[in-house]
Amino acid sequence: MTYNILISDPLSEDGIYPLRQAEGFNIVVDTSLTPEQLGDKIGEFDALLVRSQTQVTREIIEKGTNLKIIGRAGVGVDNIDLPAATERGIIVVNAPDGNTNSAAEHTIAMLMSLARNIPQAFHALKNQKWDRKSFIGVEVKNKTLGVVGLGRIGAEVAARAKGQRMNVIAYDPFLTLEKAEKMGVQFGTIEDVIKAADFITVHTPLLKETRHLINKEAFEKMKDGVQIVNCARGGIIDEDALYDAIVSGKVAGAALDVFEEEPFLDHKLLTLPQVIATPHLGASTVEAQEIVAVDVSHDVVSFLQGGVVKNPVNLPSVPKDVLVKIEPYFNLVEKLGTFLSDLTAGVAEEVNITYSGELSNIDVRPLTRNAVKGLLKSKLGESVNDVNAKFLADRIGIVVNELKTTKSKGFTSLITVEVKTATETRKVAGTLLNGLGARILRVDDLIVDVVPEGHLLFIRHKDQPGAIGRVGTLLATKGVNIAAMQVGRSEVGGDAIMMISIDKHVEKTGIEQLKELADISDATPIDL
Repeated sequence: MTYNILISDPLSEDGIYPLRQAEGFNIVVDTSLTPEQLGDKIGEFDALLVRSQTQVTREIIEKGTNLKIIGRAGVGVDNIDLPAATERGIIVVNAPDGNTNSAAEHTIAMLMSLARNIPQAFHALKNQKWDRKSFIGVEVKNKTLGVVGLGRIGAEVAARAKGQRMNVIAYDPFLTLEKAEKMGVQFGTIEDVIKAADFITVHTPLLKETRHLINKEAFEKMKDGVQIVNCARGGIIDEDALYDAIVSGKVAGAALDVFEEEPFLDHKLLTLPQVIATPHLGASTVEAQEIVAVDVSHDVVSFLQGGVVKNPVNLPSVPKDVLVKIEPYFNLVEKLGTFLSDLTAGVAEEVNITYSGELSNIDVRPLTRNAVKGLLKSKLGESVNDVNAKFLADRIGIVVNELKTTKSKGFTSLITVEVKTATETRKVAGTLLNGLGARILRVDDLIVDVVPEGHLLFIRHKDQPGAIGRVGTLLATKGVNIAAMQVGRSEVGGDAIMMISIDKHVEKTGIEQLKELADISDATPIDL
């Protein structure tokens, strides 16, 4: 059988070598197609390979009557309509690891250029100024590099910094003291890192929790003369706050490759001589562009020849009879994972997902992946999906166990998600109630009945008169309206919990004030 492969964006010839080498593949390279022309031709092809130029819209996918797989030679898949592909049973693959080395090298290059004022000195020389005194730099040897985000790229940057004989302190939501010791870096909280570092480099995804993570308050906690590097995502650093910190002298300089809005041409940061910048070049190397093309080419060949793919980004096909039974639980199980992610303070080491009742008799692996996705998504962002969640958990070192029991515990089906860290075990259970929808029914060992959506407050307290009233009064002073409240207790006067549905998020200061109330031991905001 011959498979027809269309490559509609420029890819290196070396990158598509696996396609050229495979038998039974007819490869067409046409990088000048208009959307209309692509729509007219796509029905002839079994596979489509793109970078960021081609917009693979729902219309294109629906016209791709023979399409089986779409490959994105890069990390992001914003230019591909994933829901449309999934509905049509078309698998989408990408290359998330291909730019790791390139991005890490660019980060180190930016750090060294920043430390030694290389771009500024070159600019002066180009303008026929021989000026040595104005560009005296600093050595990085024995300086402390703070790494915020120790994933693939952050870990590579840390290893290279150690090669420059820098001390490295790192924060990552999945970093444990044991892992840090194995990597030869110092383990710290985000506050530890920003207080200790002479240089700070960020390598987190851009999430609600990480937007403006490095802000005015963070700069105030840093050493005088700290230097900042961002080759990860625009928006992690508050650019206006960075400008003010440089002007005030708090920050000695910044090296930026990514920005909140790109192209980045008119921002006042570019007027400062202490700032060096590049136009989002982290993954722009010949090698990186070749590697990502090679990775997706291998996946396309493997998939069409009946093998497995390494980097799928959408949910593979599920038998229709199974999908009908499990689909209603997808949203619930993801929210159970998200709930525990917000509730658990430590780093997850083990996740146990137990299916009770009718769900114990069918293939629930897609639900397990969704639960793990919910657990990881608040830390890793949109790069986590139904398919790669288990793979990412394995790479981080989280053991995932899927358990089944026919005991229904009074419900048609019940799903319990348990997370174990080095210091605690937390669990949450939920189900679908006929006519009422999803419900959280148990948190740890206490019974509740909560709709898993919107803004929630989880509060631990002693079952004493006035405790609930004090919480309600404080929330009222913050302008926070209570939509619903559930209370669970172990015994009269003993440990108890409140699960409060509220109309808006409670800010950090409000949470701290809640914890200071009499009989309140802890308060955690949870956003579902």
